Amino acid sequence: MGNLHPRVALCAVEDAYVELSRFASGLDHADLMRPSRCVGWTVADVLFHVLLDAQRALVTLASPAGKPADSDHVSYWRTWATERTENAAADHARFVRIGAAAYLDPRTVVTHWNETAGAALRLAAQVPGADVVATQGHSFTVTDFLSTLAVEATVHHLDMTVALPGRPVPRPGPVAHTVDVLDALLGEVRERPAWDDLTWILKGTGRVPLTATERQGLGSTASRFPLVG
Repeated sequence: MGNLHPRVALCAVEDAYVELSRFASGLDHADLMRPSRCVGWTVADVLFHVLLDAQRALVTLASPAGKPADSDHVSYWRTWATERTENAAADHARFVRIGAAAYLDPRTVVTHWNETAGAALRLAAQVPGADVVATQGHSFTVTDFLSTLAVEATVHHLDMTVALPGRPVPRPGPVAHTVDVLDALLGEVRERPAWDDLTWILKGTGRVPLTATERQGLGSTASRFPLVG
């Protein structure tokens, strides 16, 4: 993908968070209890998961790495796929379900998300994109880190809409940015399926399985799906 322009990454995460807040603010108790695309998670569970990401952003943006960056906005996802174990995924899924269930009213998750996301965006706008910060055992430029937040929020926004048709979906900017990241992760293939952007995101992240025809077209590359979990 090459180097990201700081403004591109900042705009992507701003658009992703603002639109996710607009979506979440329109949900009632019943909406938040509906199923999501994440197996075993309700809409409230997914929102709590993204809330944890926004909280991590506040810590990360105030945590200078003190060393050069060792990851970027594409390699992060490759590393994540190889480092994350099934046990770690199961532990996190359980933590999210318990954490979200601890709210007496799931709408409080929305309040906490809106407050935290707004604070994270204000801090992100103040930190130079070239600064190197530390998170999850890796170091990133702020620009690359913001890109990962935008992708995460965009994918999970789509997760939350599966049982809520007609509600706000991610904005075109972060959708296009997520597609760019998936394109970089996929690389060259002998035949690229003719997916629209949202379908590409759902296929690339394993939310929608590949068809036999798509697997044939992708060849050996199909074994790498999902590119992002």
